[in-house]
Amino acid sequence: MERLTSPPRLMIVSDLDDTMVDRHNDPENLSLLRFNSLWEDAYRHGSLLVFSTGRTLAMYKKLRKERPLLTPDVIITSVGTEIAYGNSMVTDDHWVEIMNNKWNRGIVQEETSNFPELTLQREADQRPNKVSFWIDKSKVEAVSKELHQRLEKRGLDVKFIFSGGKAFDVIPKGGGKGQALAYLLKKLKNEGKLPVNTLVCGDSGNDTELFTIPDVYGVMVSNALEELLEWYEKNAKDNPKIVHASERCAGGIIEAIGRFKLGPNLSPRDVSDFLECKEDNVNPGHEVVKFFLFYERWRRGEVENCEAYTASLKASCHPAGVFVHPSGAEKSLRDTIDEIGKYHGDKRDKKFRVWTDQVFATDTTPGTWIVKLNKWEQTGSEKKCCTTTVKFTSKENEGFVWEHVQQTWSEESEVKDDSNWII
Repeated sequence: MERLTSPPRLMIVSDLDDTMVDRHNDPENLSLLRFNSLWEDAYRHGSLLVFSTGRTLAMYKKLRKERPLLTPDVIITSVGTEIAYGNSMVTDDHWVEIMNNKWNRGIVQEETSNFPELTLQREADQRPNKVSFWIDKSKVEAVSKELHQRLEKRGLDVKFIFSGGKAFDVIPKGGGKGQALAYLLKKLKNEGKLPVNTLVCGDSGNDTELFTIPDVYGVMVSNALEELLEWYEKNAKDNPKIVHASERCAGGIIEAIGRFKLGPNLSPRDVSDFLECKEDNVNPGHEVVKFFLFYERWRRGEVENCEAYTASLKASCHPAGVFVHPSGAEKSLRDTIDEIGKYHGDKRDKKFRVWTDQVFATDTTPGTWIVKLNKWEQTGSEKKCCTTTVKFTSKENEGFVWEHVQQTWSEESEVKDDSNWII
C-alpha cells in the first residue's frame, strides 16, 4: 500500500473460492482472466486489490499455483484472522495482537472435544487463531449456544462462523472478514488513503460480515449460497448498495463495477479487434495488456493471419528497438514480431493462455515511460512467468513507441525452460 500517493479510487475486497475463482463451471478460468485484464488495464496503478478468504495462507498459495490469480495488495486469510501485505506477504503484527486477546487455542481444543457433533477438519486448515470443524447444519444452533457458554466461563471471547452448509470455525471475537476489513479501512484512513469506493464480493456465510461494513458497495455473485441469500433477504434487501449479480464469480464482480458506476468495466478480453481501439491508448500499461492478449489470440489462431496485424505491431516498434530474451540473447523488436508471425495457431486446442500481473507504469522523463509487470504463459498444466520491463516513448497524438523489452525468469516460474518462449 506504500506505493499509493493518494487515496485509491477503488478497493475491491473479494472472497476467492466460488467468488473470484469459479471452481466448478469455468475450467479455462475465462471469467477470472476477464477480470485480470480489466484490473491490470484500468485499476492496478491507482487502486487496491484485496483477497479475503477462509483459506490458510498455505492453501491460498496452492490455489495460486492452480489458477491464474493476480497478486493482491493485501491478503486476508483464515476467515479474517490473519492479514499480510505486498509481494512478500508481510504479516500485520498488530492484528496478531488483537487476535490473541482473550484467546487460547488449547482451551478451544479442549472444550470442543466434548462435542461429538464437531468433526475436526484436516490439519492444513487449522491456524493459531482458527480451529475448524465440520458440522451438520441442524446442530449448529445448539452447539453454538453451549460451546459459547463453556468458553466464556473459561475467560475466552470467541465467535463462530458457519459457511458452506457444513464448515464451522471458532475464531477470536475480534476476528472475521468484516472485522479485518474494518481494521484495514481504519488503517488506510489514518494514512490519508481511505478508498474513494470499496466493493466487497462474496458467495457464502463467512462473507456476510463484509456486507455489514458501512458505506461499502457489495455484490453477491449469481452462484451465491442460500445461507448468504437468506441473510440478504433478512438484513439488506432494501440496501441499494448491495446487489445479487446475474453473472457467476469474477463475471459478477465486473458486472457490479458497471452497475455501481465505479469505473471502467469493459475488459480488454471483451474487445474483439484491438486495431479498432487504438485511439484510446493513453496509458502505456494498456499497450502491454493489449499486446499480450493479442499474442495469446495469435498463437491460439483466434485472430486472422493477416499482414495488417503484424504491420501495425512493427510500426509501433522503434527501428532500433531491442528485445532481450530470458536467456540473455538479444534481437531487434521488429525481428521478434516477424518471429511471432511464424507461430500463428501453433497453440490451437492446447489450453494456451497468457495474462499479465502487477502492471505498473512510471513516466521517468517527459515522453518516456517504463512499464514493469509479470507476464504469465500457461500451456495445459505448465506455467511460466517472466518479469518484464518495457521502455516506451510517446509523442502527442502519435501514440506509444516500443523502445526496449527485457525479460528475466521470475522466481514464481515453475519451469525455467527457454524452449518455445518467444516474447
